[in-house]
Amino acid sequence: MRSLATYLVEILEANGVDTIFGIPGVHTVDLYRGLENSRIRHVTPRHEQGAGFMADGYARVTGKPGVCFIITGPGMTNIVTAMGQAYGDSIPMLVISSVNPVGEMGSGRGHLHELKNQSALVREVSAFSHTILDIHAVEPALARAFSLFAAGRPRPVHIEIPVGLLNSDASFMPAARRFALPQPPAPCPDTGVQIASRLSAAMRPLIVAGGGAIGAASAIRSLAERLGAPVVMTVNARGIVPGDHPLAVPLTGDSAAVMKLLQESDATLALGTEFGPTDFADRLPASGRLPGWLARADLDAEQLMRGLRADLPLLADARLTAEAVLEALPEGSPATAGAAIARAARHEVETAMNPVLSAGLQMLDLLVQTRPDAIVVGDSTQPVYAGCTAFGAPRPASFFCSATGFGTLGYALPAAIGAALGAPDRPVFGVIGDGGLQFTIAEMACATEAKTTIRLIVWNNRGYSEIKSYMINAGVPPVGVDIYTPDFEPIARGFGWRYRKVSSIGDFATAIASPSIHNEVIEIDEAPFTASVAGAGE
Repeated sequence: MRSLATYLVEILEANGVDTIFGIPGVHTVDLYRGLENSRIRHVTPRHEQGAGFMADGYARVTGKPGVCFIITGPGMTNIVTAMGQAYGDSIPMLVISSVNPVGEMGSGRGHLHELKNQSALVREVSAFSHTILDIHAVEPALARAFSLFAAGRPRPVHIEIPVGLLNSDASFMPAARRFALPQPPAPCPDTGVQIASRLSAAMRPLIVAGGGAIGAASAIRSLAERLGAPVVMTVNARGIVPGDHPLAVPLTGDSAAVMKLLQESDATLALGTEFGPTDFADRLPASGRLPGWLARADLDAEQLMRGLRADLPLLADARLTAEAVLEALPEGSPATAGAAIARAARHEVETAMNPVLSAGLQMLDLLVQTRPDAIVVGDSTQPVYAGCTAFGAPRPASFFCSATGFGTLGYALPAAIGAALGAPDRPVFGVIGDGGLQFTIAEMACATEAKTTIRLIVWNNRGYSEIKSYMINAGVPPVGVDIYTPDFEPIARGFGWRYRKVSSIGDFATAIASPSIHNEVIEIDEAPFTASVAGAGE
């Protein structure tokens, strides 16, 4: 018999799914029966939150949806945090779960894993949550999800299937097929001409790129060079223009320099960005306009009406928009001072950083200078905050983190595992604090099992140092932030990882320059490391 679960796996495989993250349970065993004869790789995390973070990292480096098989009830409550992060960052994630049988759902009688309304819970962190009640509904539900990933604003999708339906007979259903998916919307030709005319006539043209513009990197770089326009990149957009490019402005946070760029530009093109408060430190108005002319292109019609109001809002794909504007631009050398403006903005931000953040930024810069093809996955920790403020990644989707948007902790380790599985030929570095690592430290076992070669940089300040400083500055007694810090060396070795501790920028340079074919923890002692960076600059 060909079961519904087998049929579902066949559809996934036909549509390019090659990896699934999940933890088998009594309610999902039939899904695993479906995996038996497929070519799909299964990866077992140690917690469903880890599954979601792994799917997130995998999706960011491959551009394909990260797929999870999750059990009813506690499995879904565990993965909700990861879905929230992916929702905030517009990451394609497909979560397929079981749910109690029809008649038991929401009965209140206390069935195993029973939730009052599982779909309603998950709906708040997903583009949609769909309950399958009939075999014929499986293909349309999956097609709807893949259509969103292909042509809409990608966000997590949840599909739940009652336990009793998973093993029902689907032999009569047709062979699985690859979906014919819609293409993302393009701007009409005269719109490209209109934007090109505005930008080419501007004295201070500006481009703002968000995570939705990752696929437009080549066109954006050419457009910037043709115009001489600085490119402000949000955290998820870093690398669209390489950090060492004269027109790159990889600055966010509380940067007055970025706000000055926005305020003084007489024509701005924003591509795939929500102008999010965590990228612009709540300095932008909840609604309002810039002094100059603004065009915004986004795949989300509602998002175009949130935050900064555009003179020309476009429901269009970022790449197709950038290419249309580039095609309409006249040839010729730009007469703007864009490179000087970008350089001044970067200098202003970098010189104002405190010693700890400056040390973290120099660490990241050294990492990509030594390993230019590296993928750097960050948590909510001080070097990553420095990276969000002023780190210029060398290529798109090579620096991402959980420090903006939803802002969870424990992300870097499992997301790095997902990235390493999605891009096995590239070096992957996770950057995480000693406190954040304790959220998901068990996933070190998954990395060993999956045979990845991750290097996990642990920034050790023995507690929740950033929150402690925030509490002190706010006049709040620092309670609950001086947590116990374990000895990471035996823990790392116990999970089959290599370990080394560094206390200076020179030791760090040696550590990352050496080749590695094993998972490795590189622990950095914050205080002496920061002092060594300051000393090296004197």
